[in-house]
Amino acid sequence: MNASEFRRRGKEMVDYVADYLEGIEGRPVYPDVEPGYLRPLIPTAAPQEPEAFEDIINDIEKIIMPGVTHWHSPYFFAYFPTASSYPAMLADMLCGAIGCIGFSWAASPACTELETVMMDWLGKMLQLPEAFLAGKAGEGGGVIQGSASEATLVALLAARTKVIRQLQARTPELTQAAIMEKLVAYSSDQAHSSVERAGLIGGVKLKAIPSDGKFAMRASALQEALEQDKAAGLIPFFVVATLGTTSCCSFDNLLEVGPICKKEDMWLHIDAAYAGSAFICPEFRHLLNGVEFADSFNFNPHKWLLVNFDCSAMWVKKRTDLTGAFKLDPVYLKHSHQDSGLITDYRHWQIPLGRRFRSLKMWFVFRMYGVKGLQAYIRKHIHLAHKFESLVRQDSRFEICAEVTLGLVCFRLKGSNQLNEALLQRINSAKKIHLVPCHLRDKIVLRFAVCARTVESAHVQFAWEHIKELAGDVLRVEKE
Repeated sequence: MNASEFRRRGKEMVDYVADYLEGIEGRPVYPDVEPGYLRPLIPTAAPQEPEAFEDIINDIEKIIMPGVTHWHSPYFFAYFPTASSYPAMLADMLCGAIGCIGFSWAASPACTELETVMMDWLGKMLQLPEAFLAGKAGEGGGVIQGSASEATLVALLAARTKVIRQLQARTPELTQAAIMEKLVAYSSDQAHSSVERAGLIGGVKLKAIPSDGKFAMRASALQEALEQDKAAGLIPFFVVATLGTTSCCSFDNLLEVGPICKKEDMWLHIDAAYAGSAFICPEFRHLLNGVEFADSFNFNPHKWLLVNFDCSAMWVKKRTDLTGAFKLDPVYLKHSHQDSGLITDYRHWQIPLGRRFRSLKMWFVFRMYGVKGLQAYIRKHIHLAHKFESLVRQDSRFEICAEVTLGLVCFRLKGSNQLNEALLQRINSAKKIHLVPCHLRDKIVLRFAVCARTVESAHVQFAWEHIKELAGDVLRVEKE
């Protein structure tokens, strides 16, 4: 494909994408295929000779689309949102064209410098404390990670390295292995499974702190666990506080947990993967109060801020805590400006070496929507969630299971778990809308997350009418 054909095919692909998104409402939100459907539809090996672009495009509809779950359908209410916008897609095209691997400033100065500035822009939108911003001479700063899972792991590994070096400085005869077997990290019992995985990869114990009646981690439960572990000779070093849990969008109490972490000299990492986008709205910024106690903070613009995956924003108060844990400097990666103090090399802030020019997506989206446009988008989703909550509360057969704060509603039929499992099975088998469940204590709960950029009140109303109808069917079967 030469440049001339690329121009033509590129325009065709943009038309295909626009047609797909404009017509997505007419597609079944969830695919009607069985595992292994795709392999028989394509050859067993790559073609020896080039194939026509037209054939590939035709195969998208024949082979790929039948197996796609349409996350951007206005009838998709599962998991949490994954962001999508036309400005971000255009920026991704440019990222692919430039094709730099921005592991250092020298590898592509614009790639590094735009990311630093965009993370400062976003930090200011959230009203983060100044210590988290790079500015012109700050000790902190932001970095784009691939996911919140990566951010949690990076924070845990940095905290682990920091405490090991501190203890060995005080007691040089202590081995790393001797310290590692005593390290213990903490999170709420509502924290995402990626926190547990970070503990597994990091080789440290992770303890789940029982949450309160609102599914939040509180000071008393954390303090009790700390005292028990210190008495047993363990070394508490790391706490993950979740703002907007995956199950029910609950919020750990930062203003209680933060001071304990400061007093006990434990690294506090905040995981606000979903909820963090809402903090750009002044009326929701109070949910972030206590961030001043944190050593690191992370949320995903690729969930709810119209920046397509992947773009997970992470800030640290002291970037040397990260670079001290991950810095390796082989001669082939060195450059003449790396010790100038004017720039950073992001390869020292992450697990991979290579990195894409992801900040272009932020730059395009922030400029083309503006802060006010992004705020309006968040507020609309939250309004629709409260509309759905209101509809549920009007039906005495159902109950709301957790406080509705942002764009997630947790609800269920009053009755057994089996009853709710049957309702969910009918909902997802019908393929008119898509939901996923969660466990809240011993109850199976249905999650209704407002997700799509194009979702409107009519889609929420349709979803509720559909759920009500299927609930009636389930209840009739139970009576028989």
